Amino acid sequence: MGLDLVAGAETHLKRGNIEQACATWARAMDHMDGVRSARTRKEVTAMSTDPARFRTRGVRRATELDARAVGFLATT
Repeated sequence: MGLDLVAGAETHLKRGNIEQACATWARAMDHMDGVRSARTRKEVTAMSTDPARFRTRGVRRATELDARAVGFLATT
């Protein structure tokens, strides 16, 4: 389920819907909580780099998502 949500988030990002993309990524991370695999780590790493241009614009959800990704990656 989590990886399906990642694909949905990427679609939102491609369409320019950064807030929806971040919300969907957050739900994906909810589903990945406790899952420790190379694939989830790869997806979270990619997810944390995709909205980088929006963090610099001050998009709060992108900043929150980045912090959450850092925490996730630190524990995997």
